[in-house]
Amino acid sequence: MPQSQSRPASQPETGLPDQFRATRVLSEALAAPLSDADATIQSMEDASPAKWHLAHTTWFWETFLLREHAADYQLFDADWPFCFNSYYEAEGERINRFARGMLSRPSLDEILAYRAHVNATMEGLLDDPSHADLIALGIAHEQQHQELLLTDIKHALFQNPLGPAMWELLPEPAEPAKDIGWHSHPGGVAKIGHQDSGFAFDNEGPSHRVLLEPFALANRLVTNAEWDAFIADDGYKTATLWLSDGWAWVKENHITAPLYWRDNQDDPEQFTHAGWQPRDPNAPVTHISYYEAEAFASWAGRRLPTEFEWEAIARGQEGDLQAHDPAKGNQLDTASAPMPRGGTSLFGDCWQFTRSAYLPYPRFAPPSGAVGEYNGKFMSGQCVLKGASCATVRGHSRASYRNFFYPHQRWQFTGLRLAKDL
Repeated sequence: MPQSQSRPASQPETGLPDQFRATRVLSEALAAPLSDADATIQSMEDASPAKWHLAHTTWFWETFLLREHAADYQLFDADWPFCFNSYYEAEGERINRFARGMLSRPSLDEILAYRAHVNATMEGLLDDPSHADLIALGIAHEQQHQELLLTDIKHALFQNPLGPAMWELLPEPAEPAKDIGWHSHPGGVAKIGHQDSGFAFDNEGPSHRVLLEPFALANRLVTNAEWDAFIADDGYKTATLWLSDGWAWVKENHITAPLYWRDNQDDPEQFTHAGWQPRDPNAPVTHISYYEAEAFASWAGRRLPTEFEWEAIARGQEGDLQAHDPAKGNQLDTASAPMPRGGTSLFGDCWQFTRSAYLPYPRFAPPSGAVGEYNGKFMSGQCVLKGASCATVRGHSRASYRNFFYPHQRWQFTGLRLAKDL
């Protein structure tokens, strides 16, 4: 289990009961623009229907809190755990992941009724300090699914030739991109991993020491304009820039640009939650794979940072280095169209690829029981990403946070920040 705490990381000035309520409200606000048909479709196996996210996060509360700790609690529907369990083997059989989009029933309205039932029953547990760990975990879990709901429905709506929009996009151009500056680090021994009494996922610990060589991390993300220059210089056609697996992926899938890009003569566009929009050259590039990030870094004469370098800069551990506030930057505050905007915050806009494999830290051991399946069993073949994105609930992330995806995946808000050796 995560470490004991009195409140989750998100908006720490409020208590767990208010955080629970706000999180549950936000999930439904994010889905509010969707029809039942919108909320049911599944565009690929990596993504899940919006309706499923709303139900799965409710199943989590019902399974790990209400079923175990609410006296005489009866399941809302005894057949639904089969439909809305994700990957918890300890919780039994479940529908295949690729078949979640076949769940035309229950309807969206029925799932909203399920949420209301569980919300009301949870009120009896929210003030009990013995449940604080699980409640904090459940809040963080639902916040993760809020980001997934946004990225999954974006991919689903992208399949529609009409280019439907969920929200109107407020006119807010990206900040003009300045020349790249650098956060320098002298190297040495750095302490990595979760180190305080606040909430953290199990994969963020135990804290441990690593040895860093001198390096520098860019003070901003790579932009759309810089990616256009990479494309113009035949970046997607030059095999020497790519890892072998990456080059095979490019050739097999005919990759020529980031996901959601299209060029109509002199009118470059990208698909967003507000439909097709002009592509801002100053905005951070996003929806790229690890393979693409690695190839761009090679083309630029730089490299990707390790997760330990990134965290050391975020913590400001050495000399005059200043710590970076994980609640700053462009992150999700309300139910609206998330868009990268740029700036110099280390957090926000896009999750940032590192060159680190997602592996357990020294002395890591997953918690016992079903919740032990949360992170540890996925520590194979994936890449660590750091920071937060424009679709991450503000306050959800921190310096020690370890996001992770497979190297070919790019439907998330993923970008890159360059590093170099000193």
